[in-house]
Amino acid sequence: MTTPIKMFPPQQKRTHKSKLASLKQKLGKSPVQHFSRQKLVALRSYQHKFLSYTGEQLSWLQVISRVAGTVVPAVLGWVLLCGVYGIFISLLNYFGYLSFVQEVKALPNIAVALNVALSLLLAFRTNTAHERFWEGRKLWGAMVNTVRNLARGIWLTIEERQPTDRKQKEASMRLVSSFAVAMKLHLRRDPMNLNDELKSLMSQPKYCRIQQVNHGPLEISFWLGDYLQHQYEREHLNVFQLQDLHKLLNDMVDILGGCERILKTPVPLVYTITLKLLLIAYLMIMPLQLVNTLYWWTGPATAFVSLIFLVINEVGSEIEEPFGHDPNDLPLDFICNTIKRNVEDLIEQATSSRHMVESRISNE
Repeated sequence: MTTPIKMFPPQQKRTHKSKLASLKQKLGKSPVQHFSRQKLVALRSYQHKFLSYTGEQLSWLQVISRVAGTVVPAVLGWVLLCGVYGIFISLLNYFGYLSFVQEVKALPNIAVALNVALSLLLAFRTNTAHERFWEGRKLWGAMVNTVRNLARGIWLTIEERQPTDRKQKEASMRLVSSFAVAMKLHLRRDPMNLNDELKSLMSQPKYCRIQQVNHGPLEISFWLGDYLQHQYEREHLNVFQLQDLHKLLNDMVDILGGCERILKTPVPLVYTITLKLLLIAYLMIMPLQLVNTLYWWTGPATAFVSLIFLVINEVGSEIEEPFGHDPNDLPLDFICNTIKRNVEDLIEQATSSRHMVESRISNE
């Protein structure tokens, strides 16, 4: 026997639909959903991106001034010069000295050809600079992972048989983080005693020694290799563990070599010089084409167009050397502080973690 289907009256249907609509409206205006939308908007903001990238909490105006603070001042003089040149062309046109320019029918075609060629060259230059920048960031990301793995491997694999073994192990783990700091100073061509960053990560004799050598990170890799070999000779780790730790140490040296390759192989100067010559030629021809239609607005228009092209060119020059101190360079200080904090956390928390594991095993 089939049960009859109950039909709602039309008025009850409308009431039911109105309740559903009001419920959806209430859910759409719930505080949780409103907070999630605000959070998503905040994650896309300049402040949050700059905070996650450099670790600095700044307002959006401070972020813009920090990022553009090294680009705009570098081209401001050339922009003003281009604006003055545009005004000079307007004066010549006003007094009738540029009447012969109107007879040159090929001038617009020349300006368009230079514009297309210059745009392509600037795009290629910016992409090349970004590839160098991104490769440097990937190498430093690999350095963070390798330092963590090497420090963890030293702590877990090397046995402690005497009280002094713990101190030597902690000192060697700090040497691992000092390799990254010394690599940062080496890539920036700073002295190894700058701000005494390495003083707290190594003993005083080693700190004095590293200031005298030509290659600080390579010297630290020698010290780490000697420590691992000494522990193997004392039979505190086997040959397979030694090979694994040496492989991580070799990976750190390889990452150093990759960064040095970026540092010591700049973009070919002939490409940079050719781009500058084409840029100058275009900015000299462009006002001659604009003056017939813009008249006295030729100067501001020339300054505006030159600002666009010069800023794009300067951005490429800024990021093609990613290891400097400029705000648009890689945040090496923030990365090195992260590495040091990770190693110190491992040293402080590994002892308590081991005690927890040992007490759990004994209880079982």
